[in-house]
Amino acid sequence: MAQGVLLFPSVHFVIQAEKLIKSRGFPIKVIPVPRELSSDCGVCLRINWEEREKITTLLNQAGVKIEGMHLLGGEPK
Repeated sequence: MAQGVLLFPSVHFVIQAEKLIKSRGFPIKVIPVPRELSSDCGVCLRINWEEREKITTLLNQAGVKIEGMHLLGGEPK
């Protein structure tokens, strides 16, 4: 299954997103931001790429700010 990352403007948003996404049963992991990506925050969330729309909709509805979304090994989305 393809993996991607969600980038956030701060660790605060990463923690908020992690709790919310895990509470809905999605498999995620907090990882360091890959070197080829830039972010103001040093960590990001690794997600199953196929679930990105459901996850981002959930975060948007909760008011969690997402800075970017990237397919690992692919082009930014």
